[in-house]
Amino acid sequence: MSSQDAFLNLPAFSDFDRVVDADVFHPAPVDWLIGLSDVVSSTAAIASGGYKSVNLAGAAVISAVMNALDGESIAFVFGGDGSSFLVSRADADAARAAMAATARFVKDELALELRVAMVPLADVRAAGHDVLLARYAPSEHVSYAMFSGGGVEWAEREMKAGRFNIAPAPAGTRPNLEGLSCRWTPIESQRGIVLSLIARPAPGASPEAFGRVVRNILSLIDQNDARHGHPVPTDGPKFRFPPAGLDLEARASRGAEPLAKRKRSLWRLTLFALLLFRTGWTFRGFDPNHYRQQTMLNTDFRKFDDGLRMTIDCDHATADRIERVLREAEESGTARHGAHRQSAALMTCIVPSAFHNDHMHFLDGAEGGYAEAARQLR
Repeated sequence: MSSQDAFLNLPAFSDFDRVVDADVFHPAPVDWLIGLSDVVSSTAAIASGGYKSVNLAGAAVISAVMNALDGESIAFVFGGDGSSFLVSRADADAARAAMAATARFVKDELALELRVAMVPLADVRAAGHDVLLARYAPSEHVSYAMFSGGGVEWAEREMKAGRFNIAPAPAGTRPNLEGLSCRWTPIESQRGIVLSLIARPAPGASPEAFGRVVRNILSLIDQNDARHGHPVPTDGPKFRFPPAGLDLEARASRGAEPLAKRKRSLWRLTLFALLLFRTGWTFRGFDPNHYRQQTMLNTDFRKFDDGLRMTIDCDHATADRIERVLREAEESGTARHGAHRQSAALMTCIVPSAFHNDHMHFLDGAEGGYAEAARQLR
């Protein structure tokens, strides 16, 4: 069975509160592999103002692997400065080549170092961990993977220790990053702050105890916001010209085309897009208002990858209560956490086609986000 079929055949759930229910998770097939990526020294890159590049590098692996597998909807989680995904053995060679090519692209075009690795699930389970997979559908057109069992976190540690790593492809190799973009403006907080947090079970903590912590956090958010802390406005994010990410998108999408020529093409395309978004005019079936609303619905602002990961918009009092719950959970030996406050969120996108509803949008904090939360977690 292909990576896509195995993922899409899982029953989907749409109530995020169920993310800690054991019955939504299923063991990943025994012969599958975990793909992983991580931007080395992302903290320094962020400090120098390069977080948009860091986010693009984190999403690029997902885009490259999906394109290498003919657009398959693989099981993945975007983590800000990296990503993780599952592929079948039949798809492993194509995914490995795409990862190597992406590491080369990130080095040559973004001046960053991207670690990539592929870890067999057999090794994960031999080390006493597991990878359990769930399919969360925030809208009827898009679904995102959720991981549990501790196996992905173990694989990340192995990658950072230099095991299972994949070398970058030779100079000049480029991945297929068609559809990867970052045109939306930073999404300013509407309620006070944008909070990026990661919470994972402490060693020895029971799943039930950690589940109660997660439910408590989700309840605190919902008490003050019927939209569950969603940072993207109901009518979608804003668009301005020229987009701040135009240079990055040009580098990702140019292929063998000269960079200056690709920038000019994107300049014209985005200027036309601005006209549609400002006027609300439709074009050949493309409805800009519908697209922006669908962007909001398809955004992955909440996820679970061996723990809770969220970038939410909330007031300071709610953030204080959330962090108090997490500190108490640490003191009781139930959870570990990192949290970072900022004024805005950033969005990076994979858009196979602007005329369909299956475009995907990855959210992170604009001033450190998940990378800073992960640094605190460590």
